[in-house]
Amino acid sequence: MGLEDEKKMVTIFVISDSAGETASKLAAASMAQYPTVEFSLVRRTFVNEEEKLRKALEDAKCEQAMVLHTIINEDLVKIACNFFEENNIYNFDILTPPVLEIERLTGVAPSREAGALHHLNDNYFKRIEAMEFAVKYDDGKDPRGFLEADIVLLGVSRTSKTPLSLFLANKNLKVANLPLIPEAHLPKQLWETDPKKIVGLTNDPDILNGIRKERMRAYGLPADTSYSDIEKIRKELAFANDLYTKLGCVVINVASLSIEETASMILNALHLEDHSYYTTESD
Repeated sequence: MGLEDEKKMVTIFVISDSAGETASKLAAASMAQYPTVEFSLVRRTFVNEEEKLRKALEDAKCEQAMVLHTIINEDLVKIACNFFEENNIYNFDILTPPVLEIERLTGVAPSREAGALHHLNDNYFKRIEAMEFAVKYDDGKDPRGFLEADIVLLGVSRTSKTPLSLFLANKNLKVANLPLIPEAHLPKQLWETDPKKIVGLTNDPDILNGIRKERMRAYGLPADTSYSDIEKIRKELAFANDLYTKLGCVVINVASLSIEETASMILNALHLEDHSYYTTESD
């Protein structure tokens, strides 16, 4: 095998004095751009002492890794920066530059507290409340939740209603959802709900057919059932799209979208991008 045929393994170290989610997401987003490259992602989290930091740095050096880090303690940042410079290691400090810029703009010194975003503050409890709401009003369990919800998701089976509900709940939004079945009675609360907060989810028949077949196989059942029948799926989608037209709600085709992309489109369509929340998805 020639050198040009050998695959280069890229090792990325994530070093954080908290949970490391911010740096991990940046690493994942970067790796996704190179589907043919092999990666090794190593996470060293809650590195809040010099000894732990030096061990993580030495390990990264041994692995010839690039380093993404979110460390807020000034002394530890200096130790890391000196190490990277002395050993010519590529590194990206995600947290320090914006923190210093805010200090420059405001004249206010940062708290330098690791994991400050994870405090049990009002934002945290609102998020928990939204998560509980999503579970309580999942799958049309109680249509009364439609009137209290920030967002109501509609869709036939396997259009990602529940994962979307929980993802949006993690952004402090109360979400209820209702599965659409042509033969089922539609609750009166649906017609009492402001259509401006309703989102109709749809999908391509062939894609939905494949998803449902895989679900049947996962249950150890035959792939071809009435649940995965393509003509039945077309009728379900036609029923759903007709309902969306009657409601006058936003419609999103999730066929080629990730949960994150769909959620972003929902926030944009419902003008909730400026919803006053911040999440604890980072350090």
